[in-house]
Amino acid sequence: MDNNQTKSGRGGARPGAGRKKGSRNKATADVKALAQKYGAEAIDALASIMRKGDSDKAKAAAAKELLDRGYGKPHQTQDLVIEDRRMVEAPRPATDASEWTARYGPH
Repeated sequence: MDNNQTKSGRGGARPGAGRKKGSRNKATADVKALAQKYGAEAIDALASIMRKGDSDKAKAAAAKELLDRGYGKPHQTQDLVIEDRRMVEAPRPATDASEWTARYGPH
């Protein structure tokens, strides 16, 4: 069976088929281009909300959005402590292939 076929022998991935990795479809590109026309105005609106918003919650949300767009979202970090004190005994080496097969081969 060819690596590009399913078990039934039909279909499956073909080399060179489909969109290239990382490429976007035309609709996504069109929407992105339209949205970018309002980028400066949207930033101004966020800055205005941050300065003159009705609530502290709205001001904080606008400030966060501005920071995320200007500096990127912060990376998440996790502190892990792993304590594993199990002892593992390595098997003794086999002297030849027949000994290895006798120990580890199918039974």
